[in-house]
Amino acid sequence: MPARPVGIDRRLVAKALTIRRTEERLLDLFSQGQISGTVHTCIGQEWVGVAVAEQLRPGDFLFSNHRGHGHYLAWTDDVEGLLAELMGRATGVCGGRGGSQHLCRDGFFSNGIQGGTVPVAAGLAMAQSLDGGTGIAVVFVGDGTLGEGVVYETLNIAARWSLPLLVVIEDNGIAQSTARTETLAGDVPGRAAAFGLDYLEATTDEPVELLAAAGDAVRCVREARRPLVLHVRTRRLRPHSKGDDTRDPAALAALAAGDPLTRVLAPGSPVVRELLTAIDERLDAAVARAAAAPVAGIAFSAEARDGTEGRLVWQPIAFSPRRVVDAIRYALADGLERDDRIVLLGEDLGDPYGGAFKITAGLSSRFDGRVLNTPISEAAIVGIGSGLAMAGWRPVVEIMFGDFLMLAADQIVNHAAKFAWMYDGKVRVPLVIRTPMGGYRGYGPTHSQSLEKHLLGLPGTRVVAVTHRYCPGLMYRALLEGNDRPTLVVENKLLYGRMTDPTPPPGRRIEASAGEFPTVRIAPPGECQLTVVAYGGMVPLAESAARVLHDDEDLACELLIPTQLYPLDLTPVVESVRRTGRLLVVEGGQGFAGFAGELIAQVAIEGGPPARFARVCAGACPIPAARSAEQQALPDVERILTSAKNLALA
Repeated sequence: MPARPVGIDRRLVAKALTIRRTEERLLDLFSQGQISGTVHTCIGQEWVGVAVAEQLRPGDFLFSNHRGHGHYLAWTDDVEGLLAELMGRATGVCGGRGGSQHLCRDGFFSNGIQGGTVPVAAGLAMAQSLDGGTGIAVVFVGDGTLGEGVVYETLNIAARWSLPLLVVIEDNGIAQSTARTETLAGDVPGRAAAFGLDYLEATTDEPVELLAAAGDAVRCVREARRPLVLHVRTRRLRPHSKGDDTRDPAALAALAAGDPLTRVLAPGSPVVRELLTAIDERLDAAVARAAAAPVAGIAFSAEARDGTEGRLVWQPIAFSPRRVVDAIRYALADGLERDDRIVLLGEDLGDPYGGAFKITAGLSSRFDGRVLNTPISEAAIVGIGSGLAMAGWRPVVEIMFGDFLMLAADQIVNHAAKFAWMYDGKVRVPLVIRTPMGGYRGYGPTHSQSLEKHLLGLPGTRVVAVTHRYCPGLMYRALLEGNDRPTLVVENKLLYGRMTDPTPPPGRRIEASAGEFPTVRIAPPGECQLTVVAYGGMVPLAESAARVLHDDEDLACELLIPTQLYPLDLTPVVESVRRTGRLLVVEGGQGFAGFAGELIAQVAIEGGPPARFARVCAGACPIPAARSAEQQALPDVERILTSAKNLALA
C-alpha cells in the first residue's frame, strides 16, 4: 500500500492528516475535561474539505455546519485558533464565543443550524454576482439536511437568479443516528434535476477523482456563474458527537477498512511517521499555548442596559406632512438613489403591482435590477438578505404580512441575530426587514396579528415602529445610511393611509428626544397625572383617549411614543413616571410576555418610588375576521379610557 493515494502530493496528504489528528486530539481533550459542550468530528470525511478548499481563491466564501472543523482547517490551516476556541480561550478564532460549531475567519463561516446556512451562503453568492467579479460561495451540507425545507427554497432561487453557489452534499448515509434510507424519498440527483441544477458525483474513497470533480465543480460555478450540486459519498467513522454511536461495530470496522486515510496510516511508512511527528508536535504546542491563554469572557454591550444613564433632552419636531405610505416609498427611493449597494427583496414588489400595500410602486421601473420579486420563500429571502449584508450590501427585505415573520424566525433568531457577536465582531449584518403589522382591517386570524413581541430582546438586533407622529423618512434614512445590525421595522397597516403630522394638538406640545429613533412626547403644559406609552397603530387611539381624558375628566396625560422598541431607552418613561406615579401601556399585540409587561417590569425596577401600572392589549384569542368580533378583540378608545380612569382613581 503506498504512503499516500497515487496522484496526490504530500502537501494535501499532510492537510488531511492534520485534520484527522486535530480532531482526535479534540476528542482526547474532551475526555480530559479540557473542552466543554460538544465536538462533532468529520473523521473519515477529511478529503471533502481538502478537495474543495484546494480549488478556491482568496475572496471566495465558504459556509459550513456543525461538522465543520475539516472545512475550516482545509481553508485556513488555523490549528491554533481552532484548538483555543474549543478550549474556551480568549485567543480562539472567535474569542471562545462560537466554539466548535460557530467559526469565522477569512471568508469562512459556520453555524450549527441544519439547512439555515444555505440561504445565507446564497446571499454571499449573490453579493459576488452583484460585485461583478469571479468569486463564488460554497456551502457544505449533509445528506440529513436534505429534510430541511429552506434548502429547497434556496435551490429554487439560486437556480432562478443564476447565483454562483456550489452546494456540497457530504453523503455519509446517516443523520445523527437515523439512516438516510429511513428518511429520504427519491434520490439526490433528482433533487438537483428538479431545479435544473448542474450535478456532479464523487467519493472520498477515491481522493484523486474527488479532487478532479471538485475542480470541475468550482470551475463550472466560477465560469458559468450558476449553481451546481457536488454530491460526495463519504464515510463517517466516529459518532455524531462524542460517544453516541449506535451503529453495529462490524459495520464501523468495514467503514474504517475502506477509508483512504486509514490505509495511508496502516503501513507506518517513514514518510507518514515524519508527517505525524510534525503534526503532533504542532498540536502539542498549540494545546500548551491555549492552556496558558486567558479564558474567554463576555463584556455586555450598552444595549443590554436600560439607557437611564443619559440626560434626556427634548427638541421640537419639524417635517413636511405626507401620507405614511408615500413617506416610506420616498425614503426607499432616496436610499436607492444615494447608495448603489441598497437592494430591495420581497414578494410582489415589482411594477405594476408595487407590493401588497404599494410601498414599492414605481421603484422597480426606476431602479432596474435592484427591486427584486422573490418566490414565496420567507426563510430564504431573509437568509439571502443576511448573506448580502455580511458581504457589505444593504438589503431591505419586505415580509408581505408581519404574520409571515414566523416562517423566517430561524433565520432571524439563529442566524442574522447571532453572527456579529458569535463571530467576535468579525462581521456586521446591516439587514433591514420591514413588514406591516396589526389588525382592524378584517383580514382574520393569520393576517392581522402584531407579533413583534416575539422578536424583542434579541441581543444585537433592533426593532423600530413607524408612527405618523415622526417622519418615517428620517428613520429609514438612518437605517439605510448607518445601520449596523439586523433591524425589524414594524409598519402598522392602518397608518399607511394616514398623514404624517408634526402639529401638536390644541393646548399641547409635541417634541422628540435626541437620536435617530427618538421617543416622541405629546403633553399639555404643567403637571400630568398619568403617563401613557403607545407605539405604531396604537398612537391614534391613545391620542383620542388622552384628549377625552383632558377635556372631560380633567386628567392630564403625558403620551410617550417610542419609535425604537428594542433596545428601548427607558429614560423618557422612567422620568415621566417619577412625576406622574402612574403608567398605562397600550399594545396592539396580546399581553402575556409582551412589550407592555416588559416595559412595566423595567420601570418598576428602575423607577424609584412605587408607581401604579396598567396595560391595554389585544384579547387572548386569535383575531377574528368579523368586524364586530375584531373590535372586541383589539384595543379601542373606550378600553383605554376605562383603564386610565381606574388607574387615576387607584
